[in-house]
Amino acid sequence: MTEILSDTARATMLAPLLEGGWEMVEGRDAIRKTYKFADFADAFGFMTRAAIWAEKWNHHPEWSNVYNRVNVMLTTHSVNGLSALDAKLARKMDTLVG
Repeated sequence: MTEILSDTARATMLAPLLEGGWEMVEGRDAIRKTYKFADFADAFGFMTRAAIWAEKWNHHPEWSNVYNRVNVMLTTHSVNGLSALDAKLARKMDTLVG
């Protein structure tokens, strides 16, 4: 069962993500990041690769795409906040760039 991150887990799991460009969303227990690519095809390719993992893990981002940018927000709706799934998907997304 998915659970909201404890304070200890937040410190351990979120710190590296925040150092890598993710940021907390004001007014929401969520993280976000904007990825920038060379063009639309690269941005769409990233979304396709990320979508495969999101579907595999049954954990889907809130995201949007405008030309070469992909805006991603992660939170776990079933716990109304951040869970280990968010940290896991964020780490995976960071490896899928490029």
